[in-house]
Amino acid sequence: MFTFVRRSAAAVLLSAALVSPVLAQDWREQYPELTIGISSSENETDAIARTQPYADYLSRELGVPVNIVRGTDYAAVVEAMRSGHVQIASVGPAAYALARKIMGEGIAPVAVTLDGEGNLGYYSVIAVRADSEYKTIEDLKGKSFAFADPNSTSGYAVPSYYLATAMGTSADEYFSEVAFSGGHEQSVMALVNGTFEAVATSWRNETSGTIQTMETKGLIPKGAVRVVWTSPVIPNTPVMMLTSLPQELQDEFKAALMAFPEKDPEGFDAYQRGSSSGYVEAKHEDYLDVIAITEFNAEERRRNAN
Repeated sequence: MFTFVRRSAAAVLLSAALVSPVLAQDWREQYPELTIGISSSENETDAIARTQPYADYLSRELGVPVNIVRGTDYAAVVEAMRSGHVQIASVGPAAYALARKIMGEGIAPVAVTLDGEGNLGYYSVIAVRADSEYKTIEDLKGKSFAFADPNSTSGYAVPSYYLATAMGTSADEYFSEVAFSGGHEQSVMALVNGTFEAVATSWRNETSGTIQTMETKGLIPKGAVRVVWTSPVIPNTPVMMLTSLPQELQDEFKAALMAFPEKDPEGFDAYQRGSSSGYVEAKHEDYLDVIAITEFNAEERRRNAN
């Protein structure tokens, strides 16, 4: 299921008016509107509000209405791309690995965000309540634990891989209870409320990440959560596109995306909430390590099920 971010009728008409008769003969006849799928750690209301400037900017630049849909989970966005209902998407690296497994070269990454400090990566962290006695991941043996989503990189793939390769165990063996919360915010909220003793979530830097964003929005008290484990760096979320799209559309979208921070700095800042300084080109090879991790985890699940 998806939640749509739609532009107003007046804005759509304005965009249509900007398309000249000459341009009207190009890819816009085949794609009179575009749909972008996103996965988000935020709640639905905040995700819709944050992505509206992104939809508005692209609609102006591309000359067709651009709608953004938020998948209820990562797999929903991938399935929407496979079926052709979504042409472009922003999903986590592990969800990109899933899309590549299903669609092969039918999809490709075109860009990746830089964080506010110009870095190309983020981290998986395991967090506990600040008032708990737990200091390390070793202290969590036999405790209750929540992952975010089975197709989340930081919320599942990377911590699962670490447990298997560095500690020689699995979540089911190591923790007394393991669950999927449904999303990063749900995990952290459940942690603060005492439902779980530890959770896996995303962390970008000292001022940006799921925990910090929730503190800023007043969803959890500041300082209520403490990190006890941090992963090696993970490549940032790619923007990926169907490779079957007309090349002119691919080129124009990529150019518009790269220019977003300069052409509409206020809209870009509202969309990224100050956590990104812009985009750089991305390629499939950037995500080979993540693909290897997801394949390893899948093999471990098959082995443990037998």
